[in-house]
Amino acid sequence: MSQKEKEQEQSLEEAFQELEGLIEKMQQREVTLEETFALYEQGIRKLRFCNQKIDKVEKKMLLLNEQGELEPLGER
Repeated sequence: MSQKEKEQEQSLEEAFQELEGLIEKMQQREVTLEETFALYEQGIRKLRFCNQKIDKVEKKMLLLNEQGELEPLGER
């Protein structure tokens, strides 16, 4: 299985945990500037992945709401 396929199967929660791990690594004093930059790049890619997942969910919710299958939260 390729890295891209593994990432697509990853849950949003797992992606956020991975982001937290990258941040912790970047905050360590012994990490070089080059390593920090590589971690930053990984973090940006992971953040884009999270944004795409969230966008998909929002679009599905809007579609369901437009079709009348989902009540607004205040009207329950």
